[in-house]
Amino acid sequence: MSSNAITGSASRASTTPAGDLLALVGRVLVAYLFIPAGLSKVMGFAGTVGYISSVGMPLPSVAAVIAIIVELGFGIALLVGYKTRIAAIVLAVFTLVASFFFHPFWAVPEAQKMMVTLLFNKNIAVVGGLLALAAFGPGRLSIDKK
Repeated sequence: MSSNAITGSASRASTTPAGDLLALVGRVLVAYLFIPAGLSKVMGFAGTVGYISSVGMPLPSVAAVIAIIVELGFGIALLVGYKTRIAAIVLAVFTLVASFFFHPFWAVPEAQKMMVTLLFNKNIAVVGGLLALAAFGPGRLSIDKK
């Protein structure tokens, strides 16, 4: 894989104004999932650490800080279209890993299975959207302008 494929120094994704607008709207909507989540973790840090601890993740305080950095930092990068491909890949990996820890539909009581499965599947779809952004870039209405 060439470095252009990762860094976004070349893109064929949106070559029309409509494509650029769709890429912008897509970035805004995906970032809407991560930025408020990161802010809520900052505002309720102790609760976040407690919740992370409750699912058995190691080093819950470190995990909370990592989650905040990823959700806020990379979420904002995605929003403004800065290093979009890298941000999208980081957010995709983060979302995939978080899905297995926080939405284990295979291990919940039957009464919770439908909701947890829905949340897991939603996250997998978000990963797909992030990978599409990584593949096709942010559009020209971005800091990257690709």
